[in-house]
Amino acid sequence: MFSPRPVLLAVAAVLLSTVGVASADPPSWQRIEPALKTPWSDQVSPSNALPEYPRPQLTRDRWQNLNGVWQFSKATAGEAPPIGKNLAERILVPYPVESALSGIMRHETNMWYRRTFTVPREWRDRVVLRFQAVDWATTVWVNGKQVTRHTGGYDAFSVDVTDALKSSGDQEIVVGVSDPNDAGEQPLGKQRKPGDGIFYTPSSGIWQTVWLEPVAATHIERLDMTPDLAKSALALNVRATGGGIVEAVAYDGDRMVGRVSGMANAPLSLPVPKPHLWTPDDPHLYTLRVKLNGDQVGSYFGMRSISLGKTSDGKTRMLLNGKFVMQMGPLDQGFWPDGIHTAPTDAALRFDLEQEKALGFNMVRKHIKVEPDRWYYHADRLGLLVWQDMPSMMTGREASPTGRANFESELHRMIDQHKSFTSIVTWVPFNEGWGDYEVGRIADQVKAWDPSRLVNAESGVNCCDSEPDSGRGDMYDNHLYIGPGAPMPSETRAAVDGEYGGLGLKTPGHEFDPAGSFAYEIVPNSTVLTDRYVDLQKRLTLIKQRCGVSAGVYTQTTDVEKEINGFWTYDRQVSKMDFAKVRAANEALIRSADTAPPGEFPPGKPGIDGIDAYAFNEGQGTVARDSVGGHDATVTNGGWADSALTLTGNGQADTGAPLLDTSGNYTVSAWVKFNEVGGAFQTVVSQDGPRDSAFFLQYSGADRKLAFSFVGERALAPVTPVAGQWYHLVGVRDAAHGQLKLYVDGQPAAVRDACLTDKTTGNTVIGRGKYGGNPVDFLNGSVDEVRVYDRALTDAEVAAVHTRGR
Repeated sequence: MFSPRPVLLAVAAVLLSTVGVASADPPSWQRIEPALKTPWSDQVSPSNALPEYPRPQLTRDRWQNLNGVWQFSKATAGEAPPIGKNLAERILVPYPVESALSGIMRHETNMWYRRTFTVPREWRDRVVLRFQAVDWATTVWVNGKQVTRHTGGYDAFSVDVTDALKSSGDQEIVVGVSDPNDAGEQPLGKQRKPGDGIFYTPSSGIWQTVWLEPVAATHIERLDMTPDLAKSALALNVRATGGGIVEAVAYDGDRMVGRVSGMANAPLSLPVPKPHLWTPDDPHLYTLRVKLNGDQVGSYFGMRSISLGKTSDGKTRMLLNGKFVMQMGPLDQGFWPDGIHTAPTDAALRFDLEQEKALGFNMVRKHIKVEPDRWYYHADRLGLLVWQDMPSMMTGREASPTGRANFESELHRMIDQHKSFTSIVTWVPFNEGWGDYEVGRIADQVKAWDPSRLVNAESGVNCCDSEPDSGRGDMYDNHLYIGPGAPMPSETRAAVDGEYGGLGLKTPGHEFDPAGSFAYEIVPNSTVLTDRYVDLQKRLTLIKQRCGVSAGVYTQTTDVEKEINGFWTYDRQVSKMDFAKVRAANEALIRSADTAPPGEFPPGKPGIDGIDAYAFNEGQGTVARDSVGGHDATVTNGGWADSALTLTGNGQADTGAPLLDTSGNYTVSAWVKFNEVGGAFQTVVSQDGPRDSAFFLQYSGADRKLAFSFVGERALAPVTPVAGQWYHLVGVRDAAHGQLKLYVDGQPAAVRDACLTDKTTGNTVIGRGKYGGNPVDFLNGSVDEVRVYDRALTDAEVAAVHTRGR
């Protein structure tokens, strides 16, 4: 019996050619049709299930692939492993049990795999069994002997099985897996049971390659490689199972360029004179050969640096090899309708990256998932910078001490196993508050584990369930749909648009769930979709130049299950945009000038009367007079009391015109009294845009604070307001300095960097906002003395407006 804490169940696999069964007609792997088929679905068979050597940065000539048909069965928690017993079903490894390609296509929390193998006679050394990834808790027996346990769904593990092997004949492996999925406290990324919305079908069990290889008793287990451009060298540490002298030789093609020897498990510096730098435009790689006591492995590396620095405009930006390169890429989820977490073939795994490169991208964000090593190898060869996310823990659930320990252990292992890939330039430990905790500490820890890369402490720190910005890490990451947002760098951090876009197009016959398909904005055809994308890229170009943004991540590479916002359909069968125009837009963005002169802002009307003003002294009727301008407001569902307009959560006063040029400087002033201050947003004054308000002078229910806001950005007062009390709110948009300023009762209360906004043509409205194309955030309270100004008032002028009172 094996321990049920955690329940580590076992599964056995038997290749049909090597396993005897009692029945004359044994079960076989059965192909199941997925909801959508990719171009590679029918290429998968028991004889070619991912046959490539899985570890490109540590290769050996001799190995045995154990992918193929294994025996399979559901397991019961606590039961004994089925040593020597045939199992009733057949599964194709390494496709997850929920996938069509596995031949099972259902979820199991506990499962057994079983198979046999033979050891080649010429293998005289130690034999190591390797699993590239199993989700989540795994126990392994060889010939009835338990040889290892492992927890972690995204990292590789291995075990020396030599002492468990028989001298000859068939050897038996039984593997038990337990995957609690979203009921557990482990990193699981976007897996949910069942998949829904922005979360997807889970992937349990063995989902990456399993293999055997012979090694010496003292052998190389890992190569830690970090380019050191300052020294024209590769910092190398040969991690080995024992001591000894290692020799490492670097080649550029067939030409040897550097050699070093020294002790294993110790820092070495391998000279690379006049290094040929790796860039997305020129992804040059060197070959590496390493020897230790007769053990020899092959590898490769690239020479590049990633850092922060100031550009000519004084802004902090991300630098590649000491130069600013705008990083532009898609959000890449890595899900498949036939294999879920596992691409059907290596060509399929490579396809997404090849298409991203062909679309003119130079970066890709690997979102909430870790890929097989060959994915990063392809990114290295193609020339794509990679932001690597850590798979998140469960959303909406506070992590326990056990959960936190799991997360940090797996995060450390993920970094250690991937930190030698040239393409990876940024680690992203958290996203949008999903299972986050102690964000600043974790960011510092990641930086300590790998000082050579940038750290994005929390992607989307401005939204959703994120903790307040810790100020840590190397960048401030803004998420805004449709966006893009316009964040600004600080003295110590770059600014990036970590997610924007999400434009969708329905493609009949290629939707995973036609009835449930959704996107942030759905357009009618490919032409409109392409034009909208090009417009967003032009907008991001201006944000890059004026605000100093260093990177953008568009959502997303392909449709994923119900999401229909990809460049490709989920089955990779249909391209949804004019790719030539997409490529041109991306290249124009990346290669555009780093800076652009700021816009010219007119001085505006002097004085503190404003350009329009509403005193709400009428006391009756449906018209509120504009005492300064010519834009009387129409009142809907409003009342009058105490020389003010009263609204009860469904009314407004519409001025009938866009009173403000929202692309420039302006100020909005109002007195307001809230009937209640709970979790709902309440907007006092706004101006309608095509989809969202250009600004919101408001109460933020999410923060329980008064605010002056753009979508995704809020200048928040530090004190929670009290229901039934009058407040004087003033929001100042200082476009010249890229700031939102909030004043409460004549005093400065908050400042927020917000670089750029659009000119909107919708009406200025009192008593509500607009979001997602709909009226929202209706005021429940009273409003008085609303004034708007076509310039940014000074502190003294705001104080003077307040002194006038109501």
